[in-house]
Order: sequence, then structure tokens, then C-alpha cells
Amino acid sequence: MPTSRILLWSGLAAAAGGAVLSALGWYGISGERFAERQLPYLASCTVPGAALLVAGAVLVAAAALLPVRPPEPSPPPPEETPRPSSDGPLLRVPAGTLAHRPDCPLVAGKAEAVEAGDAELAPCPVCEPWPP
Repeated sequence: MPTSRILLWSGLAAAAGGAVLSALGWYGISGERFAERQLPYLASCTVPGAALLVAGAVLVAAAALLPVRPPEPSPPPPEETPRPSSDGPLLRVPAGTLAHRPDCPLVAGKAEAVEAGDAELAPCPVCEPWPP
């Protein structure tokens, strides 16, 4: 997320919190007749609310002053690797449950690989010997 957006939303949140605190402080002070009973509202709501309002204004101004950068280009999507293909018969390993193309890296060069024949086998997820 760009820095200017973070500053903007932080400033807006601080200003909103400051406005709420200031309103609560004013409401509390307005209900008290004596100054000594108004001080707790001043200390706990009005002063922190004013500070948050100032901080929010500074953050929003900082967000407005930051230069706008163009978005960074996203990396190109990875090219889909072509499926291995060969014209030979499907292979399997003894006691295996997957059918493989002869050039599949899971069976290529393995002497124990045998032809699949009529066995009920699932397609290999690497070489995908037949369409799903």
C-alpha cells in the first residue's frame, strides 16, 4: 500500500477520533457548573481530542504533499509450461497407481517402468497423459 494512502487514512481516523473526544469533552463540561468539576473532562477528553485533530490534519496534509508515484508494473505472468508429449505407450511403475507418458520425468530412464496396458490408473499430474 502506498505511503500516501496510509498517511491519509491514518489522518482521517485520528481526526475522527479527535472530533469524538472533543464532542464528549464539551458535553461533559457543559453539564458541570463549577470549574473544578470541569477539569477532568478537559484533561481526559478535550485536550487529547484537540491533539488528535491536529495530528490528523498534519497527516492528511503530509499525504497531500507526497508525490504520487505511478503504480509499479506487475511481473508478467509465468508462461505455462507445455505438457510433455510423446507417441509411445503409457507407462507405470510396478504397483503404481498413475499412468505416465514415456517422457514423463517421473518414469523417464527407469528400467522398472512397464507398459500400463489395461490397468485402471489415474493420470499423472505432471505429464497429464490424457485430457481430464
